[in-house]
Amino acid sequence: MKISYNWIKQFIKTDWTPEQTSELLTDLGLEVEGLETYQSIKGGLQGVVVGEVLTCEQHSNADKLKVTTVNIGANIPVQIVCGAPNVAVGQKVPVATIGTTLYTEEGEAWTIKKGKIRGEESFGMICAEDELGLGKSHDGIMVLPEDTVVGSACADLFNIENDQVFEIGLTPNRADAMSHFGTARDLKAGLQHKDINIELITPSVSAFHVDSRSLKVDVEVIDKELAPRYCGVTISGVKVAESPAWMQHRLKAIGLTPINNIVDATNYVLHELGQPLHAFDANKITGNKIEVKTVAKGTKFTTLDGVERELHEDDLMICDTKKPLCIAGVFGGLDSGVSENTTNIFLESAYFNPVSVRKTAKRHALNTDASFRFERGIDPNITEYALKRAALLIKEVAGGEITSDVSDAYPTKIEDFQVHITFDKVTKLIGQEIPKETIKDILSSLEIKVKNVTETGLGLTIPAYRNDVQREADVIEEILRVYGYNNIKTTTKLNASISNASKFDDHKLQNVVGNQLASQGFYEIMANSLTNPNYITLSEQLKEEHNITMLNPLSNDLSVMRQSLLFSGLEAVSYNINRRRNDLKFFEFGKTYHDYNSEREEYKHLTLFVTGNKTQESWTAVQEKGDFFYLKGTIEAALERLGVSRFKSTATKNDVFSEGMQYRQGKTVLVDFGIVKTKITKHFGINQVVLYADFNWDNIIEVAKRNNIKFTAIPKYPEVRRDFALLLDEKVKFEDISTIAKQTEKQLLKNVSLFDVYQGKNLPNGKKSYAVSFMFQDEHKTLTDKIVDKIMNKLQHNFESKLGAELR
Repeated sequence: MKISYNWIKQFIKTDWTPEQTSELLTDLGLEVEGLETYQSIKGGLQGVVVGEVLTCEQHSNADKLKVTTVNIGANIPVQIVCGAPNVAVGQKVPVATIGTTLYTEEGEAWTIKKGKIRGEESFGMICAEDELGLGKSHDGIMVLPEDTVVGSACADLFNIENDQVFEIGLTPNRADAMSHFGTARDLKAGLQHKDINIELITPSVSAFHVDSRSLKVDVEVIDKELAPRYCGVTISGVKVAESPAWMQHRLKAIGLTPINNIVDATNYVLHELGQPLHAFDANKITGNKIEVKTVAKGTKFTTLDGVERELHEDDLMICDTKKPLCIAGVFGGLDSGVSENTTNIFLESAYFNPVSVRKTAKRHALNTDASFRFERGIDPNITEYALKRAALLIKEVAGGEITSDVSDAYPTKIEDFQVHITFDKVTKLIGQEIPKETIKDILSSLEIKVKNVTETGLGLTIPAYRNDVQREADVIEEILRVYGYNNIKTTTKLNASISNASKFDDHKLQNVVGNQLASQGFYEIMANSLTNPNYITLSEQLKEEHNITMLNPLSNDLSVMRQSLLFSGLEAVSYNINRRRNDLKFFEFGKTYHDYNSEREEYKHLTLFVTGNKTQESWTAVQEKGDFFYLKGTIEAALERLGVSRFKSTATKNDVFSEGMQYRQGKTVLVDFGIVKTKITKHFGINQVVLYADFNWDNIIEVAKRNNIKFTAIPKYPEVRRDFALLLDEKVKFEDISTIAKQTEKQLLKNVSLFDVYQGKNLPNGKKSYAVSFMFQDEHKTLTDKIVDKIMNKLQHNFESKLGAELR
């Protein structure tokens, strides 16, 4: 939110610098994120002086150029080459001297330098209106009045607005500060606490009176819950034109583009008082009646931006007797707005239900200055006052006369809030005792009325515009922000409680695995839980009926909760690859969301993504692609780190993989992993292999809790290793060999591993060679060759009989 310092000083007369004011506003909770300088004429005409043309002769080498000598108040006149057709001797003209910076209409800066034009030297520039930012004319140079003093600064001749603009990061709860008046009101409270008593000046509406009753527009509020208060008045005989310069400067300073005097006046009051208003062309109101109501679902309505929108049955509309004119509190209609031909207007000022406005604004993806304020809650008690203020302002800038009484539909008054606070609670929450008189002074400065006082506390009446202050804790926060957080002393004693937490808590296990993956070169990603509904078409296992759909989606691409973490991860992979980061290793902890027969469920997952090379390019290492077995090793290392070592592998049933496996304990699925199908990766513009693993994290946590870690002493006796080179059928898996080996020798066989695989030349068709190692160890004695040989003979026999293996 932008706040003009010059504008604030219309409400409070202060000599504080903008920097001092920024600090105080920040201390009060209105954090100033930036301070910008605004000038109505960019550059402030610095370096531009009044000159008098002494001579003017034709350029010897150019028909359209003149060579002039100009007195700019210096000891010696300067020579300037000028191309303007109207330059003449005796004129007083604005001269941009050497070193002066001027700005184009687009804001680009350019500097006046000494130059030579067609052989003639030029020491400056005689300027036109548009070159100085004083107008749009470029027909010729600007000629100043004859009595203008030569050498005087042009900045002193023109009314240049210089302002400082605060960029305030307004939090959603501070609806009361969404205006210059609201900010000034807070600033006054802060200054008063510093013993600087300043009067808060409010614009007077005492001059408001009805000139005639020649144009009456009836008002009927049908949906009173959605429009608790609605005011209106007509103004006739207005002339739509440009706003006066002072109003344009105010609006431009806070980033608004002036439109015309009627619209600018309503915008001015909106940012002045925080009350949105809307002006209708009264001649376009059929039946001279305003009806505030909802309309039928599907009704077509064209807004001011020229977009035809389809209305919802809950959208509150401002209508005449035949058609809708405006989306209440959000956006006006194209066919009822003020145009250059407008002569009579109906001016609206209202208080609309904040929830209704927010839902309508989100539904139609409209975010306007009006909806921003309505949906946070404005002051219902200034509706009529703001209407009168705007009406007087319109009369001032556009003429006309007020031609109706003020209509004020306010059947049920919105009451102030009643809150009781205790002094003990104030001290407990703040951590420091604040004098009772100081508390009462602070509350009074915030326009919070002290209704009754007791030894233990205060009964308070909170104004309706402070809809964020309805509890005792809220009032204490108000006291503290004005008293000053920096004024609360830090205690020397630190109290802390120690909680007994399980080592299997979710966040602890996440840290364990996350740290391990990070040490292996993985980067953690956090993707949006909202996703594109079309992604479910990439997997037959994802069903549209299981989608959880957002009621008010930010966009069509973010309209459902994700059923899988795969697609959001692939978006991250694609994003990086498109920026030439092809070697990627990601992991994400996240949830999936499902609607099963109207029962909504969510599940926690850990996903891994690997694509490209395993390591960064280096002259010391050979580049290797991340493959299926690299991902498998990473998964098993993570499971082992969590103490999950006993699991079985089967083929995965997940259809997102072209090749994949699944690890499970009994019927409990731990992880599915493999190579993502090419048709899925191509959907995201990825043309390289992507490996993906999906851990069911809820199951992982439960399994990890059941695995007790056992500690044993280091064996005293050595291990013995023996190897077999086995010729096998292609269909035989290493798992078959490992299972048979462990069934053959259950006591001494400690480990079976595969260290070489060969297929191809010198082997029969359909055959492959496995080189397998066997590790033996006896915890009580040293193994002899005789014992080991006996076991190896049994292994050989079982491999031959059960697998058809042959020793090579």
